[in-house]
Amino acid sequence: MSETYDIAVIGAGMAGASIAAELAPHARVLLAEAEDRPGYHATGRSAAFWEECYGGPDVVPLTLASGPYLREHGMLTRRGALYIGRGEDEAAINAFMQRFAGTGVSIERLGRAALESRIPGLRRGWDHGIAEPACADIDVAGLHQHYLARARRGGVELLCSARLESTEREGEGWRLSFGRAGEARARTLVVAAGAWADPVAELAGARPVGIQPLRRTVAQVRTAPSPPADLPLVLGIAGDFYFKPEHGKLWLSPQDETPMAAADAAPEELDVALAIDRFERVVDWRIEAVEHKWAGLRSFAPDRLPVYGFDPHVEGLFWFAGQGGFGIQTAPAAARLAAQLLLALPRDAMTERLDPALYSPARFG
Repeated sequence: MSETYDIAVIGAGMAGASIAAELAPHARVLLAEAEDRPGYHATGRSAAFWEECYGGPDVVPLTLASGPYLREHGMLTRRGALYIGRGEDEAAINAFMQRFAGTGVSIERLGRAALESRIPGLRRGWDHGIAEPACADIDVAGLHQHYLARARRGGVELLCSARLESTEREGEGWRLSFGRAGEARARTLVVAAGAWADPVAELAGARPVGIQPLRRTVAQVRTAPSPPADLPLVLGIAGDFYFKPEHGKLWLSPQDETPMAAADAAPEELDVALAIDRFERVVDWRIEAVEHKWAGLRSFAPDRLPVYGFDPHVEGLFWFAGQGGFGIQTAPAAARLAAQLLLALPRDAMTERLDPALYSPARFG
């Protein structure tokens, strides 16, 4: 392969697929993926929920702006969420309510009686809660395929088993080497490589912004009783567990964040055991079997906000990375905003209320 493109996007997970789809009507785009198929890492291991408060107040605008697109394309199924806490967590519950006041999210304080009616078998002591009725399950695979299909229809060329090995400035663009997969030339290089974002940017001569991959573990368990189909997503206000029903089973996480190098993450038995222990402190259900377990990498910039925009020092290098665990639920608005920034396109109804300065790589100096 030795072709010339306007834009080369590195990484074909949700980030790369969504921005490639948004760029496709305006440019000739290469979408390069190191693995033999798109979405192998974080995208394929998501816990699959759309939760308005996830990521904090500065991520809320991206989430809310993405909601209409996700609903329009049938990617969301309403579930609802509950943040719960014990007596000693009342201050944290109050702080959460204050933190999200005025952001546009829909949240409501709940007491013990309301929690008992929504979480069967809730143990004593869990007396404080916050309801988030808009929380929904998200069809992650469907959304990823939607963007890949949009990209393909727009003429994007997808190249798998193409790990970027080196870059070289050539005139006003880049010469990119993908080893055995060949070479390509592009005017602009987009870093959408998730946990590998900093290493890819360094190949292009950029200074890393400090994007750190963090391992997150999820286990699928069989319980007695089986979880009700309408059970909300239940999260600890202290950020130490969540669980949700999935086709008659339960998905359970200790909300671990273990720093590690970019790699094919695998679950640790200790994290699965922690998840089970924390779950059994919340409800009186019995776990009969751990049927499946997995881990994925959630990659955060130092301030835990995403990184969208041109590198302030390296010409022709655009960042679309650092999207933590909220990259899927914010994909429509994030990709639309990034494409507008990259191509100097006018803002539209989806992005007009977003502040790109919050997410610019220039904030790191």
